[in-house]
Amino acid sequence: MKFSTIIARAVLALSLACASTFVAVAPAQAAAPMQHKQVPGFYRTMIGDYEVTALYDGGGSINSNLLHGDPALIQSLLARSFQDDHVSATVQGFLVNTGSKLVLIDTGAGGHWGPPTLGKLVQNLKASGYKPEQIDLVLLTHLHGDHAGGIYENGKRVFPNATVMMKKADADFWLSKEIMAQAPEDAKIFFKIAQDGAAPYLAAGQWKPFEGMDEIVPGIAPYAIPGHTPGHTGYMISSKGQSLLVWGDVAHVGAVQMPHPEVSIVFDSDSESAVKTREALLVKLAADKTMIAAAHMPFPGLGRIRKADTGVGYDWVPATFVDLR
Repeated sequence: MKFSTIIARAVLALSLACASTFVAVAPAQAAAPMQHKQVPGFYRTMIGDYEVTALYDGGGSINSNLLHGDPALIQSLLARSFQDDHVSATVQGFLVNTGSKLVLIDTGAGGHWGPPTLGKLVQNLKASGYKPEQIDLVLLTHLHGDHAGGIYENGKRVFPNATVMMKKADADFWLSKEIMAQAPEDAKIFFKIAQDGAAPYLAAGQWKPFEGMDEIVPGIAPYAIPGHTPGHTGYMISSKGQSLLVWGDVAHVGAVQMPHPEVSIVFDSDSESAVKTREALLVKLAADKTMIAAAHMPFPGLGRIRKADTGVGYDWVPATFVDLR
């Protein structure tokens, strides 16, 4: 045996011995505990000079039997999106900082309606760097509990310095004791949340329904989207040639209502009108390439729509996660 071979074998033996020693003395790694919590629920973007923050209120599911349309079509569309009868859904509001005003559009459920997983909007507002008392103005797309329930807690104003505004037709309907008395029992909860939420702001003189469609603050104007409720209204945010439409409840189940906007949902006060409005609005938004802030599209609910390649319906194109400049 050559000398070089003896040396090589000796080095190999020494290496194996050292490795064995290291394995024997190295401390065992403890298993990393799972965190079981999600990141804070806010996402921020800019529209011209205006900062827009999507605020997550929570998530849950919508039963597909609440949709009105061809059941077989609905099921095939849900299956295509890897969903079943219990359709995942989120709720979000949108905070707009114009530089001179802090405007919150829709407030989430506040724990007053829906599953216990809702009611996180204020928590996420704080996580995003703002406080409820900093809000100057709350604009409501309509008075359903998942959009307006967050304005009050224990009979008090959650946003003590804010004026609360919404279309007068919606306020007149949901705050009417006479209409509530005639409503089906399972619909009375909608009226109660609206009336309980309005009460502390009415007492403070901070409940201000509007009738016209003029700009409410510079760069934020109401946008008529009739049908879902008597006064359902979106808000167009415009700054430096860029626009964002906060569209309220134009769609609840994107997997179905984007490809087939003729499918309505039981929550529509006037389903025929809601469908006509949705169909016309989608044509315009796709053509204009307008950015959309949607209360029930997957969080953060920011994106655009385009005509589907199939020629039938539309695709939702979510906004890409980017850092702010």
